[in-house]
Amino acid sequence: MVSLKREREVDLDDDDNEDGVAAKVGRGHAVEDRRSRHCPYLDTINRSVLDFDFEKLCSISLSHINVYACLICGKYFQGRGLKSHAYTHSVQFTHHVFLNLHTLKFYCLGIRRPPGDIMFLLVQRFGELMRKLWNPRNFKAHVSPHEMLQAVVLCSKKNFQITKQGDAVDFMTWFLNALHGALGGTKKKPSIITKAFQGYMRIFSKKLPHPDLPPEEKEALLTTDEYQEQMSESSFLFLTLDLPTAPLYKDEKEQLIIPQVPLFNILAKFNGSTEKEYKTYKENFLKRFQLTKLPPYLIFCIKRFTKNNFFVEKNPTIVNFPITNVDLREYLTEEAQATEKNTTYDLIANVVHDGKPTEGAYRIHVLHHGTGKWYEMQDLQVTDILPQMITLSEAYIQIWKRQESNDGRNNHMGI
Repeated sequence: MVSLKREREVDLDDDDNEDGVAAKVGRGHAVEDRRSRHCPYLDTINRSVLDFDFEKLCSISLSHINVYACLICGKYFQGRGLKSHAYTHSVQFTHHVFLNLHTLKFYCLGIRRPPGDIMFLLVQRFGELMRKLWNPRNFKAHVSPHEMLQAVVLCSKKNFQITKQGDAVDFMTWFLNALHGALGGTKKKPSIITKAFQGYMRIFSKKLPHPDLPPEEKEALLTTDEYQEQMSESSFLFLTLDLPTAPLYKDEKEQLIIPQVPLFNILAKFNGSTEKEYKTYKENFLKRFQLTKLPPYLIFCIKRFTKNNFFVEKNPTIVNFPITNVDLREYLTEEAQATEKNTTYDLIANVVHDGKPTEGAYRIHVLHHGTGKWYEMQDLQVTDILPQMITLSEAYIQIWKRQESNDGRNNHMGI
């Protein structure tokens, strides 16, 4: 009798429970499914449409058996198996939270969680944080990212920790790839991450002879197939922009000169003709790059840090850039220029690193979409800032948004 009762407490339905998540309690010890405590869709429940005084009747089959209430729209449906009316409703309308009107257990339908995939926790926590952040009916004026940060520590295997500052580019690289993989994305299968940030380029690479070889041997090697230029296609989530070498000497006033460089000078790396030598442990290559497809959101990473065996050096060069109407058409191939309609971008976020390489701090400039105003955020401090001041900072990461086809007008808001 005990085992039978315990089985009934676990599942009173005869439907397939493959995609349902329920709280299960046994006698003597807890056999609760802990996933039910971390459902990321609980905040989608709309209590204003819920009315449990109606007859417990499926709105489609008119059956009284195994009736569930959708807690988002308030309608009643039968079953929760893959072919049931409740499951079909959950997939069709993305309503995932249901209540069994007989057992009063809650279920999350239409969501498949990869078995044993801990990275799915990162997606849940990030989704929760975004919904709390943009919820217009928030009771509190602030949102805590603590659970999201804990998920980062766990899913990164403590490579990124709450108590220790890490590198922003390293974190962004890991975070975007982790979300892409956790959302089911692969090299061939896209995700919302790649749809937003992924572009494509052509890489032209030519192997160089060893510099210590005699000139005659170098000339002979350059005629072989191994040393001919090779072309390959590659995708990217962000573009790395190389800064010119910082000056080593002080000026006449015994102060270091802070060099400046226009954004378009360092973007010349992707014009298809600028060549740069890349050294590996054994071989040297001469490479040039050209873009073939631009994403809706383009990320620039300005390479400020150089690491060697002893220490990390930071390049303090200031990049001069406009915050709107940056046209990247000239960096596309001729074929891409004919197909890409919109190639103009506006800045929407600017991550800045201040101070020494190992002791510095980060701050970020963010464009407020509704008002067109810029704000500077550092930890818990948020202040408004003039757009002209943004260009004076040591920008490290920039996010640009592509203008829509109807945004050809002078757009001061950057949207």
